[in-house]
Amino acid sequence: MASLIVATLGFIAIHLFVSGTRLRDRLVGRLGEGAYTGLFSAASLALIVWMAMSYGPALTADGNAFLWRAPGWWPHLGAIVVLIAFVLGVLGMLSPNPGAVGQAGRAAEEPRGIQRVTRHPFLWGVGLWAAFHLVANGDLASLILFGGFAILALGGTVSIDAKRRRKLGAVWDGYAARTSNLPFAAILGGRQRLVLREFSWWRLALALAAYALVFVLHPMLFGVSPTGG
Repeated sequence: MASLIVATLGFIAIHLFVSGTRLRDRLVGRLGEGAYTGLFSAASLALIVWMAMSYGPALTADGNAFLWRAPGWWPHLGAIVVLIAFVLGVLGMLSPNPGAVGQAGRAAEEPRGIQRVTRHPFLWGVGLWAAFHLVANGDLASLILFGGFAILALGGTVSIDAKRRRKLGAVWDGYAARTSNLPFAAILGGRQRLVLREFSWWRLALALAAYALVFVLHPMLFGVSPTGG
């Protein structure tokens, strides 16, 4: 359990207390953008692998206790929540986004597609996925792992906003004013509108295919049916 805790805390720390802060700016100044990005990516990957390898042993550790039991209907609701998470995640990865690495210059452009829904679609996808699994499992090890991902994803949206604001100033403020962090908040607030024709069909198809594949293979890969059966 200790290994999972240390790995998760390390993963959260480098993202929330390095990546989105002025410490990152100083490191980039010393190392250069390319070297910093390479080192940060390597550290992130190493910590994710460490978390994944620590999770299995933590599940069977003596200190792992069940803290709650999810209601019987939760997996059925989760099928919808995780589908939304896949759509947000895949579209967030594959669509142009000023919040993504190397795309800050797009903040001067008009938001399109998934950006109209949220300026951080990938992180909201990860956050929804993590929050569902946290509640569904209910044990301490899962609270640490999925809670860590949820904190990182949702806290990361604030961190990226701060990082972009420092770099772009009024340009980012203008982009942020035309969009929202919280999904659909800008649309409901009248600052944006949903334009379905801007959503690429192949990105949506890929998101649905990825969801269907994980849904079918979930019992084989993780030993648990996604419907709770």
